[in-house]
Amino acid sequence: MPHEDAECRKGSAPNLRDPATRELSVVVPSYNEENRLPLMMDEALDYLENRQKQDPSFTYEVIVVNDGSKDQTAKVAKEYCKKYGSDKVRVISLEKNRGKGGAVRTGVFSSRGKTILMADADGATKFADIEKVEEGLKNLRPWPEGMAISCGSRAHLEKDSIAKRSYFRTLLMYGFHFLVWFLCVKEIRDTQCGFKLLTRQAALQTFSNLHIERWAFDVELLYIAQRLKIPIAEVAVNWTEIEGSKLVPFWSWLQMGRDLLFIRLRYMTGAWKLEAKKCN
Repeated sequence: MPHEDAECRKGSAPNLRDPATRELSVVVPSYNEENRLPLMMDEALDYLENRQKQDPSFTYEVIVVNDGSKDQTAKVAKEYCKKYGSDKVRVISLEKNRGKGGAVRTGVFSSRGKTILMADADGATKFADIEKVEEGLKNLRPWPEGMAISCGSRAHLEKDSIAKRSYFRTLLMYGFHFLVWFLCVKEIRDTQCGFKLLTRQAALQTFSNLHIERWAFDVELLYIAQRLKIPIAEVAVNWTEIEGSKLVPFWSWLQMGRDLLFIRLRYMTGAWKLEAKKCN
């Protein structure tokens, strides 16, 4: 069961179904990230604090979800809670590792923001590029029933990344992209970039229906969005590969391939059904 650190919480636990009380929530899934998390948090909080100084009406929260880490990730995150206050930085810990999708889902369901940003703990995407995905979200207006998603994308960097990868990893990448396109999501070139911005209502509808809790959860998220006719933007962002990835090339891709088949088959057969959720 997830639990929010007592030092990093004020009042009762928030719920995604409740009305928003912040402009922005940033959800940071973290598994054994004691070394990479500080750089990401420093960059993100510097940006958010400066933005708030320029616009006092802008309110935010950063939710670090400690996904059953075995290192000092929780301790590192709590230091930011102490520095910035529990109203701005919150730490939720999962007793057992659930996977990136499970961690993100936990954070999203505890978010208070009108918009919710998923951001990886490695800081691979420049945090200031939130302005790019925000612009992508605005360009989708009018949002049907308040729902829209803006995805950061590394597709424009594909040629450079291929030049640096081994033939085997490039083959795996192309195979995965083909399966995503063939089985699930045809309109988004980069489904796996961890920098995604959702309106609160879009987050409620997609994450309430989400089943996959590991690496392929992004694909199911976008598959659900397409099925629900939620408009999606794909926006190029600055991205740098950071050492320390938890993705094990062969086995992670194999697991994701299996999950893609599950997504397609279980929705096709009706084993998984989409249900509309209502806010309180």
